[in-house]
Amino acid sequence: MCAVTDQWRGPVLVTGTDTEVGKTVVTAAIAAAAQAAGLRVAVVKPGQTGTATGEPTDVEAVTRLAAPMTGRTLASFPDPLAPLAAARVAELPPLELYNAVDAVREEADKHDLVLVEGAGGLLVPMGLRPSGEPWTVADLAVSLGAPAVVVARAGLGTLNHTALTLEALDRRAVPAGVVIGAWPADPELVHWANLSDLLPNLLGALPAGAGAMDPGVFRRSAPGWLTPALYGVLDDWRAWAEEIS
Repeated sequence: MCAVTDQWRGPVLVTGTDTEVGKTVVTAAIAAAAQAAGLRVAVVKPGQTGTATGEPTDVEAVTRLAAPMTGRTLASFPDPLAPLAAARVAELPPLELYNAVDAVREEADKHDLVLVEGAGGLLVPMGLRPSGEPWTVADLAVSLGAPAVVVARAGLGTLNHTALTLEALDRRAVPAGVVIGAWPADPELVHWANLSDLLPNLLGALPAGAGAMDPGVFRRSAPGWLTPALYGVLDDWRAWAEEIS
């Protein structure tokens, strides 16, 4: 699968190789870069879990960092589980696939770019179809005809997880590219080696700790972390990595 060169518009899925890989901060960075380029941006979170912890929701975190034109959560559940499991445990109605599709399309009618942040990895059960079968972020991408940004780790193990996720998307004819969620301040050999192997699909990389930045600094910096395909200006990976290390 070749890296994307054309800029994406309309719905774009943001998924990950796993949980806690930086999807929310990457979503915020893309939103910030796109808005700096003059686009109207919406962020949609189909299923937010773990609300009982009292931590900011993903849409709240993106709004703090990037201030998109619109931020919207479709369904929220108290327990920090996969959305379908969280709905079942809380005895709440699960998110229905085509309700999610309709909500994203509604935002796409009013915005140039709609970033749809998944939960966990690509095949985590998100909710139920009308038939009663579970659906995933991959199913949402297919239903919307949307490309996907895969957020990956920088360290050991990322090549296998990233390749599996890209292969699953490729089998579904979903265009995809990769963004590294947190590039370490002191990269080691494994990080440089992984960077080289990921380059054919790489659309960006964020420095570790980007989510803790002052929002103004974050918004000014975001275009420098992303390639032009995601409304950034990054074109020299080694110079970028040396600058932030």
